[in-house]
Amino acid sequence: MNFFFMNLSFKALPSKRACEPSQQAFLAQGLASSPWLLSVLLSGLLGGLIGLSLVGLSAAQTPAPAPTPSFNPAPNKAPNKAPNSAATPATPAPLSDLQNLGQKIFTDKSLSEPAGTACANCHDANKGFASLNGSRIGVALGSLPHSFGLRNPMQNAYSAFVPGFTFRVKDGDTDPVGGLFWDGRAANLQRQALDPFLSPVEMNNVSGAQVAAKVAKSPYANQFKAIYGSTIFNNPSLAYEKIGEAIAAFEGSSFLNAFNSKYDRFVQGNAQLSPNEKNGMSLFMNPVKGNCASCHLMNPSSKVPSDNLFTDFAFYATGIPRNTAIPSNANPSFFDLGLCGPQRSKPALTSNVPSNVSIEKFCGTFRMPSLRNVANREVFMHNGFFKNLKEVVSFYATRNTNPKRWYGPAGVPNDLPAAYLSNIVSDRVPFNLQPNGPPALTDAEVSDVVAFLNTLSDDVPARPNPSTPAPNPPGFAGFNPFNPSPAPAPPPATQAAPPQARPAANPSPAPLR
Repeated sequence: MNFFFMNLSFKALPSKRACEPSQQAFLAQGLASSPWLLSVLLSGLLGGLIGLSLVGLSAAQTPAPAPTPSFNPAPNKAPNKAPNSAATPATPAPLSDLQNLGQKIFTDKSLSEPAGTACANCHDANKGFASLNGSRIGVALGSLPHSFGLRNPMQNAYSAFVPGFTFRVKDGDTDPVGGLFWDGRAANLQRQALDPFLSPVEMNNVSGAQVAAKVAKSPYANQFKAIYGSTIFNNPSLAYEKIGEAIAAFEGSSFLNAFNSKYDRFVQGNAQLSPNEKNGMSLFMNPVKGNCASCHLMNPSSKVPSDNLFTDFAFYATGIPRNTAIPSNANPSFFDLGLCGPQRSKPALTSNVPSNVSIEKFCGTFRMPSLRNVANREVFMHNGFFKNLKEVVSFYATRNTNPKRWYGPAGVPNDLPAAYLSNIVSDRVPFNLQPNGPPALTDAEVSDVVAFLNTLSDDVPARPNPSTPAPNPPGFAGFNPFNPSPAPAPPPATQAAPPQARPAANPSPAPLR
């Protein structure tokens, strides 16, 4: 019997987001003012109404920080809604002295053991800030020739917006939320930055003191002492902590939080989406088609950049197929359980979690990353199983309707023990479709969603101190279905060009092989 359709096998949860009157009013206004949006939604009127209501609701329910985050060594807090004055993306600021120091540490290949691997080797800006350091098996190669990690590196761009780990209880539903890494184990950017230095399958140092000693001999050692004091290296433990602080400051800079993608220019009224991109966005938002926006939160009517982070920071198990190329997976009894280990211990439930909820409910879940820059990545999902973005979207569209395509003849998810298969999401489209039915998306629609996802790529490497872009001609709004009266595009000779990027002062190193 096919696993997906055994009623006892998958959880059926209450809807995480429901329509409210304010969102219904927002939708009605958008429909009345936009013939394009109306025509898109007529194909599934009820579904479309709910879908855009979900999008409007996401902005009301998911608070967002200011567009350019600043480093705070304390545990990341849930972000606060940015004020209206922050509606326009700020011009990327020049790096501060601390951020500049962090960038130098981040790109320093001498800090691994043996030398040759920098933080940037696994977070290459030109590869979606999540790269494999020359590996071809879906997880990154460490500083040693045959050292491979357990997971695909998680992008560190926009990670400054990730709230601290907690359990969210809303409308009868409990979800783990936040924390850095796929399993949420790091409380803040500083801890996230330091962990790879001491991992045997990453940078392979034996102690923080060893890392501090390398920084003390680096070309930027005097800059480090100028910021933290001339005697800082006399206290190796403190110096090591400050290394993490400097990297975290850099990760909070505009280099990693550029908000300068085509989608950002679109919501600002400074760019137009192609027909395929527009259709892809509609499918992405439509709750009876892609339904991607039910988890990858967005609000195209908002000009506040952080209202469009394309994640709700929650943990999910989606049934990703097993990547048999990962060395740890050679043991058929080994499973990566994400929130439940093996790279962390099971977190204690917080006092707000109902007494009938067990931590076992979340074993096999991983934190959802932002989709910003997703099209630039080398591989996808926590285990790097998928090698291109079309595969990912196709998996979501057909996981239920054609499970044998992904799991083989048994048609059963193969990267979780049987006890946790019921944790796999099945409470929404496309994960609640019936077997042998039509997929959630056709092949052409999958391609359109991929086209839309390509608009989320920033112009990188982002310039620390760019010149001000040329202003748009008077009245130019670009294409935005939520604008009351979109103005036509101006003649090519006068149309504003997108900001041009140039290499950063310390570009990301090339992969080792």
